[in-house]
Amino acid sequence: MPVHADIDSFVAALPRDGAVAGLDLGEKTIGVAVSDLRRALATPLETVRRKKFTLDAARLLDIAKGRGLAGFVLGLPLNMDGSEGPRCQSTRAFARNLAGLTDLPIGFWDERLSTVAAERALLEFDTSRAKRAEVIDHVAAGFILQGFLDRLALMRR
Repeated sequence: MPVHADIDSFVAALPRDGAVAGLDLGEKTIGVAVSDLRRALATPLETVRRKKFTLDAARLLDIAKGRGLAGFVLGLPLNMDGSEGPRCQSTRAFARNLAGLTDLPIGFWDERLSTVAAERALLEFDTSRAKRAEVIDHVAAGFILQGFLDRLALMRR
């Protein structure tokens, strides 16, 4: 299955039913969030400690299989001016490599400020610094996925 450059082709490639995973790719970790079956609500799931691509991909595909996922949405770390830098290139390369291992559609969502939003939310809940460090990546993945789900809801109207 190809990686979809735009949101419309990604949505068109998604099966009608099934949960979707949101991924926040970092250098050391991958935050994972999943949607409900109706694709209305994102829930942070786990943070995968990165080792090497084959092991990282295997864990993500295990999650996909275990949860019957319909696709992956990867946070695209655009610069604040909307341009793409090295982190975007790395994310796109990861998506291409993952696409070689699965038939699930893969799309991108602008992740600017998702980690900032996650940090604010955790601070509002008075989460300790240690706990924030432990959960920030999958909470950020939840913000990425929820942004996509909200857009999907608007597209359906």
